[in-house]
Amino acid sequence: MFYRGAMLPPRDPDERLKARGADTRPSGRFEAQDRIRESDGWDMPEEQALLRTEVVQERPRSIITRNNSPDIAFDRSINPYRGCEHGCIYCYARPSHAYLGLSPGLDFETRITAKTGAAELLQQEIGRRSYRVAPIALGTNTDPYQPIEARLQIMPGILRVLRDWNHPVTLVTRGHTVLRDLDLWAELAAKDQAAVGVSVTTLDAALARAMEPRAPAPLTRLKMIAALSQAGVPVRVMVAPVIPVLTEAEIETILGAARKAGASHASYIPLRLPHEVAPLFRDWLQRHRPGMAQHVMNRLQAMRGGRDNDPRYGHRFRGEGIEAQLLRQRFRLARRRLGYGEGSPPLDCSRFGPPARKGDQLCLF
Repeated sequence: MFYRGAMLPPRDPDERLKARGADTRPSGRFEAQDRIRESDGWDMPEEQALLRTEVVQERPRSIITRNNSPDIAFDRSINPYRGCEHGCIYCYARPSHAYLGLSPGLDFETRITAKTGAAELLQQEIGRRSYRVAPIALGTNTDPYQPIEARLQIMPGILRVLRDWNHPVTLVTRGHTVLRDLDLWAELAAKDQAAVGVSVTTLDAALARAMEPRAPAPLTRLKMIAALSQAGVPVRVMVAPVIPVLTEAEIETILGAARKAGASHASYIPLRLPHEVAPLFRDWLQRHRPGMAQHVMNRLQAMRGGRDNDPRYGHRFRGEGIEAQLLRQRFRLARRRLGYGEGSPPLDCSRFGPPARKGDQLCLF
């Protein structure tokens, strides 16, 4: 029974799961073998243990990641965490855990790496003479405001460095802990150096709880948008991912609710299922929505050239075919009707420079 074909290994009978998106721990795509536990009938039954999150702290040599992808709007990003406890079953970042020799399934949600010392590394990197300023994107792979951030508090240090250097920054999150740092985001936004994207997949609380088991409820995310907007932070609502059959009917409703809450910009991305995400999502559908599982996948494949996923540049974020065209038209019409701005608000890079130190000569102009 190899998960790479279609089926996943069975759940570990000694583990008790609570609020997890994945149900099992398939091997990553770089592993030479799949390991499956089988009972020979001789094992003594043991009491199930609750599967808890493990956090390992890492001291990386660098903190800014560069990319040159032609369909991504930023060229640099920071991800303070590897893995994400939110446990969103559709998360396109799950396959990144395979690079660590860990499972994109339960390991992605329960074995988190935290990059402590990120603020110090950031200051070193942007302080180099060779550094050229452009907006840094936060949360492009995993959420920097996932639950563990409330305790580790990596983000305030990063934001203080960016504030002191007048460095523009963007954020993608669904984590309520962002409001803990509202004063820092407001300071950056007051200088046109910050914009925040809040992901809202559905307004159905029960569906959200099943798909995104440890992420804030939809109503909480709308309150996040309101609080950020009232503090002067430009907010983009991200209707992402749009899942055929399950959530696509909510596009206009989500956009309307977010606009009422204060969002000024909006974007969407059709569901992507790269690498190990596809079998994990199929398994989730069979466990939670078996009656519509095939319908969901048929509609998705209609936008992905008959496959579960289309990784091609220029296609992966948009899809193709009549299904994708209709989705794009619906979104554009709703965005225009509700008065959303297109794209993202421009950020000011002109003030970037080292913070003033004691004894520095003051500028008169």
